[in-house]
Amino acid sequence: MDFNAIPTGDNVPMEINAIIEIPAQSEPVKYEADKTLGLLRVDRIMSAGMRYPANYGFIPRTLARDGDPLDIIVIAPFPLERLSLIPCRPVGLLNMNDQAGPDEKVIAVPVDSVCPSTRSITELEHVGEYTLNQIQFFFENYKKLEPGKWVQFEGWADIDAAWQAIRIAVAAFRDAHP
Repeated sequence: MDFNAIPTGDNVPMEINAIIEIPAQSEPVKYEADKTLGLLRVDRIMSAGMRYPANYGFIPRTLARDGDPLDIIVIAPFPLERLSLIPCRPVGLLNMNDQAGPDEKVIAVPVDSVCPSTRSITELEHVGEYTLNQIQFFFENYKKLEPGKWVQFEGWADIDAAWQAIRIAVAAFRDAHP
């Protein structure tokens, strides 16, 4: 599968595609899409025995500051299959730093036509404190037992910040793939 052939979305940055690498509630195994081979590669088995609190993946045809496609956390009522594509609406941004530098993650929900139950979530404040706390706790702690790795939570940002991060990552991808 050529991940670069998959469009970023139908109405970027308000509606974007997400490719799911890790379903919600998955085992503590970090998978990453291997862009060359077109399949999932086991990146590592995580030392902290924590399950992913939400569906995790990337936005195609983007390039984040860490050199990978822009990460996305998709909040949905069910775990989504690995390598499934789901159209989403960004609602906010998770800002972090880790041993490799800045690491932003778009927080999104499925578009209304795919999942009507998330229709009322139009901004980060609608996600719910408990869900945001679960996401924050996971990302603050999932690398703690791995030598030389660390994460610093820098805070949440609104939908405008998410849109801006997407615009920047799309432009960076275009610059890297003329």
